[in-house]
Amino acid sequence: MTKLTEAEAARLHPETLALSYGFDPWLSEGSVKPPVFLTSTFAFKHAADGKQFFAWAHGEGKLPPRREMGLIYSRINNPNLEIFEDRVALWEGMKDAYSFSSGMAAIATTLLATHSPGDEMIVCAPVYGGTDAFVHHFLKRLGITAHFVPAGVAAPDLAAPLITPRTRSIFIESPANPNNRLTDIGRMKELALRHAPAAPGRSCGRILVMVDNTMAGPVFAQPAKVGADIVLYSATKFIGGHSDVVGGVALANDDALLGAIAQHRALLGGMPNPYTAWLLTRSLETLKLRAEQQQRNAQLIAAFLVSHPKVRQVCYIGLLTPDDPEYAIYRKQHTGPGSLISFYIRGGEKEAFAFLDSLKVFRLAVSLGSTESLAQHPAAMTHSGLTPEDKLLGGITDDLVRLSIGIENHEDLIWDLTQALDRV
Repeated sequence: MTKLTEAEAARLHPETLALSYGFDPWLSEGSVKPPVFLTSTFAFKHAADGKQFFAWAHGEGKLPPRREMGLIYSRINNPNLEIFEDRVALWEGMKDAYSFSSGMAAIATTLLATHSPGDEMIVCAPVYGGTDAFVHHFLKRLGITAHFVPAGVAAPDLAAPLITPRTRSIFIESPANPNNRLTDIGRMKELALRHAPAAPGRSCGRILVMVDNTMAGPVFAQPAKVGADIVLYSATKFIGGHSDVVGGVALANDDALLGAIAQHRALLGGMPNPYTAWLLTRSLETLKLRAEQQQRNAQLIAAFLVSHPKVRQVCYIGLLTPDDPEYAIYRKQHTGPGSLISFYIRGGEKEAFAFLDSLKVFRLAVSLGSTESLAQHPAAMTHSGLTPEDKLLGGITDDLVRLSIGIENHEDLIWDLTQALDRV
């Protein structure tokens, strides 16, 4: 058992607790690291235990703490999932988390758990292409209507006239993918409360502020601290961070929301397998180290790109100055600018492709937040499914390139960018 009291654990930092929290070595033969619980089902000591565990799983009776509800079946609970969920919730400072087999599984399950036919939602564009397709097509078939507004300083003002009695959520990516625009989460929360105040002890009657924090990652931004009701991640990205695992997370502080997400996950079957959860737990141990190195590299690379004659514009929140309209949002919502850079190359698709094809250290691949540096073309790749109108709304043009900066030596990365730009 841990020697830490609750008060002692509460004073420690996430990067410390990420190495031990939520795991008792003496329940696993003294193993320092959690083993992989590769089992589909768990034995009950007594039939009465099985009856009680299932009753709790169905929400019946006085519920114990979630980690004490008893193990039943790995579609419902598993030690590896629970250890990962405990530790990722620490990074956000949130009550609890549920893990998923992918970021899209987390987003889709959460939206289905919180919306009903006839509901409306407001979406700050651009969003990840998979999210855009799910909202535009799948939810539309269920009778859920989405209204899109451009991400940025003006988003709350543009969203206000779109709110109706049917509005159920405001969905935000901040920074937005791929243009790094910042939306004021706190102002969106104020807008939601003004139109549908939260009743004590209830979540169903209010407008939910949902934030996909994948682009920033939990080291440099914790959206719940500035108003988010639900925080979502593709854990494949910074949390996993090694391009070897696909996963997702949904976090909330409200018991009703957490219960709805858990019930829908169990019904839809979108949880990760135990080995995936184990890999994600492993990756949390180095999350802060990786993120800080990636950020240091990104700051130097952004400064290089700004001064390059073949670069028209650089979108990186680390370049914001007090004169920029989004600077105040950055200071309120972030402790650092992170490591995602988008830039507009002089020319169009031809020049962008020539640049991408000439890279030698950067990998020409989608995804982000991994140890290796990645480069891709959003208009032709991750956001290719967006309509021309939505691409225009998000500034996703043929001359836009997105970089995910890794942990390599920054001089090598700048050399690679230089030689590739020279070939354009």
